[in-house]
Amino acid sequence: MIVHVVGARPNYMKVAPLYAALEALGNVEQQLVHTGQHYDREINDVFFQELPLPAPHHQLSVGSGSHAEQTARALVELERLFIDIRPDLVIVPGDVNGTLAAALAAAKLNIPVCHLEAGLRSFDTTMPEEHNRRLTDHLSALLLTHSEDANLNLLDEGIDPTKLAFVGNTMIDTLLANVERARELETWREFGLDCRKYVLVTLHRPGLVDDPRLMRRTMRGLEEIAQELPVVFPVHPRTRERLKSLVVAGSRIRLVPPLSYTRFLSLQTGAAAVITDSGGVQEETTVLGIPCFTLRDNTERPVTVTDGTNVVLGLAPERLKDIPALMRKPRRSVVPPYWDGLAGRRAALAVEEFVYAEESVPLKARPRTRRAVQWASAPVPVPVVS
Repeated sequence: MIVHVVGARPNYMKVAPLYAALEALGNVEQQLVHTGQHYDREINDVFFQELPLPAPHHQLSVGSGSHAEQTARALVELERLFIDIRPDLVIVPGDVNGTLAAALAAAKLNIPVCHLEAGLRSFDTTMPEEHNRRLTDHLSALLLTHSEDANLNLLDEGIDPTKLAFVGNTMIDTLLANVERARELETWREFGLDCRKYVLVTLHRPGLVDDPRLMRRTMRGLEEIAQELPVVFPVHPRTRERLKSLVVAGSRIRLVPPLSYTRFLSLQTGAAAVITDSGGVQEETTVLGIPCFTLRDNTERPVTVTDGTNVVLGLAPERLKDIPALMRKPRRSVVPPYWDGLAGRRAALAVEEFVYAEESVPLKARPRTRRAVQWASAPVPVPVVS
């Protein structure tokens, strides 16, 4: 049995194509575990309704807290669960606290770990996610990578290259399966906006939103942009409280509640530009061809800068005023290799090959070699959001 552990919004979009592809191949039993790290309905339950994922087979109640508290609670609960159900492989996506907790719990029980989206590095050790990524990679027996720079990072750290499978970006599978439906929604009309004539904002990282001075300067910068183009800002729950004392009467910034996956994707497709501190949004805008401006000092996804539409502004809100001018500069961008909607199938074949080699689960047929996995081209249907 294979267990997928999720608990934060971006990871649902990463796991869904892999889960659907394994289900279509039909060779292994799967279960989905939700840690309860995100428990607001707006960024949790609605995603299971929209994506090709079942309701979680196991729902934990990790909740919020400090990084240590959250990781510790997840570690204790996941260890108990793994002892009870004894999975043959634990798949963990991304870099949240639940990712590391699941990898630790599995490794200590001698259960192999597969890291989906392995090898990403910001090289910023002040970010908790950076430690989660590194430790999870070094605990993993199978590392599914989405870009060539991720492969190089892992090799530079001395990880055995036979553990790597370059499969591509599964989150882009989800985007491509739903983008046409998202465009048809024209969610921008709900907010009285015109297509390609507004700026979309999404900010949630503690390094920014938990610093009142930085957030005050950020809101001032957004107000300046709003004098030229409307600014719409779906507010993450952790950001909502921080903004209460910062938004003044008469603000031009349109603060809206969190949106479902397809409605937010719809706003992305119609935006003139996106301002973000989210890693996933940097990738989505690269594929959509939408200019992206990242309010961080670094990115663990440099391919979105070298190949894509992303510009890293630094943690410098005063640079927001430059965005209208930067938007007017033409920029060539390309979609990175294997960000093609087929990553879920390649990942599924790599997982099956690993499980077969471990002789943990009987398969109906021997899967292709990892080299062939990288070039698998037949797509697995992923349900489009209705």
